[in-house]
Amino acid sequence: MSSPVDTALCTLVAIFHKYACKEGNKNTLSKSELKELIQKELTIGPKLHESEIQGLMEDLDQNKDQEVNFKEYVTFLGALAMIYNEALAC
Repeated sequence: MSSPVDTALCTLVAIFHKYACKEGNKNTLSKSELKELIQKELTIGPKLHESEIQGLMEDLDQNKDQEVNFKEYVTFLGALAMIYNEALAC
């Protein structure tokens, strides 16, 4: 039986590949793939403006290749975890 952490990690990896496989390089997220992931998988996603998603893409794309690779995606997840931690702290 998988632990909750194992299940969560597998889900996060699967979500990356679900969207990365839609167009172009199957190991990266294009801007449109990242936008779709954010809008469909995050509660706050539909509330973000195009400029905010563009800014996020620029922040995540550390190697400036116009795509988000898995390492950059993990950085994104870490930042989200920090936000959730602050919001849920006692």
